[in-house]
Amino acid sequence: MQHRSVGDLMTRSVVRVQRGTLFTEIVHVLHEHDITAVPVVDDEDRPVGVVSEADLLAKASKQPDPLDARALAKHEATTAEGLMTSPAVCARPDWSVVEAARAMEEHRVKRLPVVDGTGRLVGLVSRGDLLRVFLRTDRAIREEIIEDVLVRTLGERPSAVGVEVNHGQVRLSGSVRRRSQLPVLLQLCRSVDGVVSVEEHLEAETDDTGPSGTP
Repeated sequence: MQHRSVGDLMTRSVVRVQRGTLFTEIVHVLHEHDITAVPVVDDEDRPVGVVSEADLLAKASKQPDPLDARALAKHEATTAEGLMTSPAVCARPDWSVVEAARAMEEHRVKRLPVVDGTGRLVGLVSRGDLLRVFLRTDRAIREEIIEDVLVRTLGERPSAVGVEVNHGQVRLSGSVRRRSQLPVLLQLCRSVDGVVSVEEHLEAETDDTGPSGTP
């Protein structure tokens, strides 16, 4: 099965700024390119942080607690190096949509700079980019489940399992040859790009999961 990776979904022409880029210059960059954040790179084009609108607005907000050295330093900063959120949380081009989504959720970020094997910036992937996999048609999803999952991967007869897809929601009915195939089938279906949920109403011709079975 072919799954779209971060490298397939990312934006390759990435606007970036240097550590020494001034506050007002960053504001102009965001406005000019209609973006809400920009990666900060070093002299070798390796991401060292990200400056977002939230970082810039924090400087314009009320005075921070004078006992909070980090907040105070950020408030007084005038360049990207002092304003940025660092270190940069980065993705690799070969990451799956799930891996990128988990990284965004874990670090509470809306976008990830994408770096190559040397750590250099090659793209940027956003939440919106990841959601593009759910724009696949129901027909395309159904065909992949039947042809790739059922026939090629599991060796099942395409007529044995009914596959219905409605707005990315998959419903499986009919029967498989062995009961041990059920969890594998469900997991494979859930991994198909564009699938939102999987519901099964399947029977098994042979129960090979019991004490006498040989899964």
